[in-house]
Amino acid sequence: MREKITVTKLAKMKKGNEKITMLTAYDYLTAKLLDEIGVDLILVGDSLGMVVLGYENTLAVTMDDMIHHTKAVVKGVESSMVVGDMPFMSYQINVDEALKNAGRFLQEAGAQAVKLEGGEEVADKVDKIVKAGIPVMGHLGLTPQSVHQMGGFKVQGKEEKQKKKLLKDAQILEEAGAFSIVLECIPKNLAKEVTKTVSIPTIGIGAGSECDGQVLVTQDLLGMYDKFVPKFVKQYARLDNEIKRAVSDYISEVKTGKFPSEEQEFC
Repeated sequence: MREKITVTKLAKMKKGNEKITMLTAYDYLTAKLLDEIGVDLILVGDSLGMVVLGYENTLAVTMDDMIHHTKAVVKGVESSMVVGDMPFMSYQINVDEALKNAGRFLQEAGAQAVKLEGGEEVADKVDKIVKAGIPVMGHLGLTPQSVHQMGGFKVQGKEEKQKKKLLKDAQILEEAGAFSIVLECIPKNLAKEVTKTVSIPTIGIGAGSECDGQVLVTQDLLGMYDKFVPKFVKQYARLDNEIKRAVSDYISEVKTGKFPSEEQEFC
């Protein structure tokens, strides 16, 4: 069995220039496969709203949804670090509510860390959660829970004012105790500057190759979600076509009486 991934191990990976891998999972079987293959971090993302529950965005995902799916993921994992994504309105109300919900991820679901979106505006929550012994991953740039405020899913940090704020936010998150930061949909040079500025690992998604690690939604990587394929996604397979072919063959064989055959029958 490989070494268990911890916040200490991740810090060593950044220091040693070893790239960090993170993928999403929302169920036991997928998590088990990712863990066995050697993914460092498994994020139970609120992206389950779109790729599992069929919502238009992440905003309708609840704490109960997240706890349910995180429990399933944790059961399939031995070595990867499982990070639970704090959904919309689970931490924005006040510090006490944020701490309570972060605690649920560890106490009820068995996750090892939580992720939340935002910079300076959530620093007090990050500080409180970390001081309670719960590791926190930050998230800057395109933050999907603020999609309406941002005017849609588009690249952030192109303007000088945005750049300065993002850099400042990254430093504030580090000072508040975050162990890493996801950088989503920002220019590669800005991601490089953030990565060099903070001593904690940065994990990019649409943020170029200079981050300390990378994350993708697993269904995007496997070519299973075709509603929208972002520019930053590389499809390493097209399982949607394979699944359609397999199910089509099954339907055909059942209709024609070819399945089940003697091989699948009991005497």
